[in-house]
Amino acid sequence: MDVFVERKSIREGVYCFIWQHFLLLVSLFVMTLGVVLCVRSGLGSSVISSAPLAMTLAGENGMAYPLSLGDYTNLLNALLVAGQVVVLRRRFEIVQLLQLVIGCVFGLLIDLNMYLTSSLVCDTIAYKIIAQLTGCTALGFGIAMEIRCGSITMPGEGLPVALSKVMGVPFAKAKICVDIILVVMAVSLCYLYFHEWLWNVVGFGTLFAMLYVGIVVKRLDPYMGWFGSLLGNRPGLHRVVYGLARYIKSKGSGNS
Repeated sequence: MDVFVERKSIREGVYCFIWQHFLLLVSLFVMTLGVVLCVRSGLGSSVISSAPLAMTLAGENGMAYPLSLGDYTNLLNALLVAGQVVVLRRRFEIVQLLQLVIGCVFGLLIDLNMYLTSSLVCDTIAYKIIAQLTGCTALGFGIAMEIRCGSITMPGEGLPVALSKVMGVPFAKAKICVDIILVVMAVSLCYLYFHEWLWNVVGFGTLFAMLYVGIVVKRLDPYMGWFGSLLGNRPGLHRVVYGLARYIKSKGSGNS
């Protein structure tokens, strides 16, 4: 009886893990869609994509190694994790290296959303503002969902958490400091490669995103109970998993 209960508990744990990270994937998709819409607006990218966007544009013009926006975002995320290791030293938990996995998925989804929005053209100020506002709202909504998932922290939040622990300052202040560093990095890259400030990389939209996204997350949080319930329900997950396994097995038997 104890073995049966233990196996059932393990199965439930697996279902919970799969469902939790499926919803995390959904939240990351929404977040990256928001990031990409900010890029498409041309009014200034979000903070996390500003330096990668500068490098991507430099690559497209033959001045840097030609990588996609998602690839350069992956490199930035790796740099942010390395920063946590330097700041925390022995206090850095090995499990936090999984941030690299989450960061990699984030980069891949950015490239996916860049492809899905490739036909989007913001050629008027009205379209630019709509794209920026929609992107920042989607980014805030995705972050609100990601927080509820309670999984590994994104690298962009992991470094401020590390600084907050070591320096004894509130997370909000540490987050602002990291955001400012990322923006300064992006502006420096613009001058390094293009010898001018690129307003489509760091512009009014970037400042708007820094202020507005936090407001969206704060305002949405009290209304995110439905997402918490969705996390807890895991509706029919075991039937989906078993059904998919049986379908694959039956197709394999039919082909043999």
